[in-house]
Amino acid sequence: MSIHNILLVDDSKTELHALSEMLVKRGFEVRTAENAEEAMKRLAEAKPDLILMDVVMPGQNGFQLTRAITRDERYAGVPIIMCTSKGQETDKVWGMRQGASDYVVKPVKADELMAKIKALG
Repeated sequence: MSIHNILLVDDSKTELHALSEMLVKRGFEVRTAENAEEAMKRLAEAKPDLILMDVVMPGQNGFQLTRAITRDERYAGVPIIMCTSKGQETDKVWGMRQGASDYVVKPVKADELMAKIKALG
């Protein structure tokens, strides 16, 4: 499966803008959501090829949302890369345990993210 459509979930408008720009420049189609509720609406509208998920968000956090998405049969095949400032090994392990395919620590390096996306595609 090649990855073209990406759903970006982050409560920071600055991060959404920076990551969106980075991805669009590289030919990806990007849709954004600022919280779990918005993310679920975007998923219902169109299933993405990949989800980039922040962890620290108001309301339902990225770990909880990742678990909900990966356990929903409609989205079970959609890989999720956690994209967060939480860089502890325990956070990474926990993210993977919730169903994430990979984990990137902010500030996101374009080359590292592209390599991870390519590995999934």
